[in-house]
Amino acid sequence: MMIQPEMERCLILMNIVVLMISCCSASHHEGGKLRVGFYAKSCPKAESIVRGVVQQAVAADQNNAPVLLRLHFHDCFVQGCDGSILIDKGSATDEKHAFGHQGVGGFDVIERAKAEVEAVCPGLVSCADILALAARDAVALAKGPRYEVETGRRDGVVSDVRLADNMPDVADSIHNLRAKFSRKGLSDKDLVLLSAAHTIGTTACFFMTQRLYQFPATGGSDPSINPDFLQELKSTCPRNGDANVRLPMDRGSAETFDNQILKNIRSGFAVLQSDASLYQDKATKGVIDSYLGPRSSSFEADFAASMVKMGRIGVLTGSRGTIRRVCSSFN
Repeated sequence: MMIQPEMERCLILMNIVVLMISCCSASHHEGGKLRVGFYAKSCPKAESIVRGVVQQAVAADQNNAPVLLRLHFHDCFVQGCDGSILIDKGSATDEKHAFGHQGVGGFDVIERAKAEVEAVCPGLVSCADILALAARDAVALAKGPRYEVETGRRDGVVSDVRLADNMPDVADSIHNLRAKFSRKGLSDKDLVLLSAAHTIGTTACFFMTQRLYQFPATGGSDPSINPDFLQELKSTCPRNGDANVRLPMDRGSAETFDNQILKNIRSGFAVLQSDASLYQDKATKGVIDSYLGPRSSSFEADFAASMVKMGRIGVLTGSRGTIRRVCSSFN
C-alpha cells in the first residue's frame, strides 16, 4: 500500500518528535544523578574553594573537623542530604533546633564557603553539596581517608523541627540504632563505620549522665565500662557537675582519624553508650572484630564507602529542590 506524501511527512515529523522527547528524557535523567565532578564544567573551582575554607577553619580550631563531619551526618539523617539543617528563620520550628541536634555546629563555616562559591559561580552550587564536600575535607585534615564525593544535590525547601524527632541517640539500644540506620538504607556495617566517626571530636558531660549514674539496667553505672575507665569518666563528669564540660570521644586518639575508637569499644573504653552497644550485638561485634584482626579489612576505605552511601540518602536532584543563594535562608 502506498503512503500519501502528506501522511509520510506526518510520520516523519512524529518520529522526530518522539526522538527529541526521548533524548530530552535521557538528558534529564542523566542530569538527575549524583556524580563525581558534577561541577567540573559549570563551576570548576567549587571544590577547591570549599577545601580552602575548611582548611582555614580547621587551622583556626581543630575541633571544626569533627564538627563539620557531624553536621553532614545530622543533615542526611532527617529528610536526606538536602541542607535543611542549615535553615535559620529565627523560629523555634527550624530543624536545627531539634533536641537530637544539640551541640551541632559548623554553620558559620558552611555559610562562609557558600559565600565564596557564590562570588564565583552564583546560583549553581547547592548548600547540600557544600556540606558533603566540607565533611570530606574535614576527614582528610584529621589524617583520615581522602575520597571522591558525588555532587549534584539540590537544596530542600522544608525545615521542620518535628522531622528530626527520630535521630539516632546516644542512649539508644543497639536494636533501635540498627532499626534507625536500616530505615535509611544503611547496613550494620555502615552503622559501625559511621559511628566510628567518633574517632575525632568531643562530647559533653550532659550526654554521659545516664551512662554513669542512671543506667537503666542497674540504676547506677553501665557495667560494660572498664572499671579503671569508669573512675576516669566520673572524675571528668562528676554527679551534678558542669554538664558542659567536654571530653574526647576516642580515648587516646581524639584528634587523629584512625581505628582506635574500635579498639576502645572492644576493650570497654567506649565513651558513648551508643558506641559501647555496638559490641553487645553479634552482627555489629563481628564488623568491629573484622577491622582488628591480623587480616583485617580496610577500615579507612570502608569508612569512605559508607560516607558516600550516606551522602545519597534522600537526595534531591534534577528539577527537584532548589539552589539557595544563602544557606540559612530559603530563596
